[in-house]
Amino acid sequence: MKAAKLGRSAVAVAGAAGLVALAAAGASAAPGAPGQASAAAGQASATARPALKLVAGSINVTLGNVQDYGVDLDLGTHVVAGNAPIEVRATRASYASPVVATRFVNGKATRQLPKGLVTDFSGLGKFLHVTITNSAGKKVLDKDQSVCLNGDGSRTRPDAPATSPYPDGCSANPFTQGAVWGLQTGWSSRTYEDGAAPVQLPVGKYKAVVTVGKAYRDFFKIAAKDSAVTLNVTVQKSQDCVRGCFGGKKAAKKSIAPKPNAARPTGKPSVPKGPKPDLRPVPAWGIEAVPGDADTPDANKDFLQFSATVWNAGPSPLVLDGFRRQGKDLMDAYQYFYDGHGKQVGYQNTGTLEWDGRPGHNHWHFTDFARYSLLNAKQSEVVRSQKEAFCLAATDSIDYTVKNANWHPDNTDLHTACGDHGSLSVREVLDVGSGDTYEQTLPGQSFDITNLPNGTYFVQVTANPEHRLYESNTKNNVALRKVVLGGTLHHRTVKVPPVGVISAP
Repeated sequence: MKAAKLGRSAVAVAGAAGLVALAAAGASAAPGAPGQASAAAGQASATARPALKLVAGSINVTLGNVQDYGVDLDLGTHVVAGNAPIEVRATRASYASPVVATRFVNGKATRQLPKGLVTDFSGLGKFLHVTITNSAGKKVLDKDQSVCLNGDGSRTRPDAPATSPYPDGCSANPFTQGAVWGLQTGWSSRTYEDGAAPVQLPVGKYKAVVTVGKAYRDFFKIAAKDSAVTLNVTVQKSQDCVRGCFGGKKAAKKSIAPKPNAARPTGKPSVPKGPKPDLRPVPAWGIEAVPGDADTPDANKDFLQFSATVWNAGPSPLVLDGFRRQGKDLMDAYQYFYDGHGKQVGYQNTGTLEWDGRPGHNHWHFTDFARYSLLNAKQSEVVRSQKEAFCLAATDSIDYTVKNANWHPDNTDLHTACGDHGSLSVREVLDVGSGDTYEQTLPGQSFDITNLPNGTYFVQVTANPEHRLYESNTKNNVALRKVVLGGTLHHRTVKVPPVGVISAP
């Protein structure tokens, strides 16, 4: 562990020093700084900055090689925005349509990125090219690398804005429909791709050349001197992983629990005209057939596991407050309504929240948010998931290009969104543009397919099945995903046909 930490520290410290140096250079060119001949001269210096630049924190990088794993290729490089934000919005018109990425300036679309550069919602595809040669000059690695403009970043100069409006990270949901990627003026974004597969580099000395791809150089008009860096890389033996061995997942930003109103709503309940949420399910994904766990009551069974996402297309957030009934593990739930300016203009009782004290839960669940069913070929229900209550949280970004999308939802994990056993009230929110994903992996939640014959079935995800919640549209509340079951007991198979161009099972 010490060796691995040493290697990462070398990159981190050197990277910080490099970006601080860049900040100092930016400060000297800031308009209005002491000693400037004129505001015009300061502006001329400012406009001399490249719109987008590739920066290395240090030209000397130390990486750790972990036995039976490899090397996380984090070379400490960043992209830095110049005198204006860099913003790209990616959209998919339908599940059968390709992703289209467009540059935005001052909130307006300017021009599309060339076809083929962006093919999904993980970021700018093949933005970087990395070539590594060993001490003998032999090329040992040659690979492309995607870059997420919403990656880890910070200000690089004192005249840069204090905050960035852009979302955190790039979506991993296979059914994302729209994304916003951006780099604030004077801000950096780390180019290392969290979760990237490790590379195999023996202990030794190397030379790495990192270059922005020609198509992006041309599109963003990046000069040659601003689009490539050369690094001295030392790979040393490391005893333990720092990040990658455990899945390479980026640590989630601290989630903030939304605060409920101080008391139950009073006055006459009403459902006013105006903006409301629009709950939409996406097709089920992450589908696989698995046998029951050995030495449990389910050992002789087979299950179909899946993930299900319901998102809010807006234009209004779904806001629910729960107020506890005295001495009971039950809360009365109220849905609030807002006008176009975000002012609360009404409320209505929408059922209940119940306490779930089972291991892995320990929070308050809203009843009847969604329903999961397995249908036969004639689309009649043959199995229903026992999952009936939900803790609402903005776990996935589905479409941040829709009207009123919140790019920075607060309640992004279940630990802060849904209270504890001592709570007297909770607020659960599903912001516009975000979805709530549940993985149905436990018996009872997943489908028991032990006695189902092989053949064609459909996983049905229904949002707001009992219409307890008030929406702008309830005609888009059902999504189906076709599956084909095969195999024999404990060797069941499942084939999942693509949905349009989306092939994720």
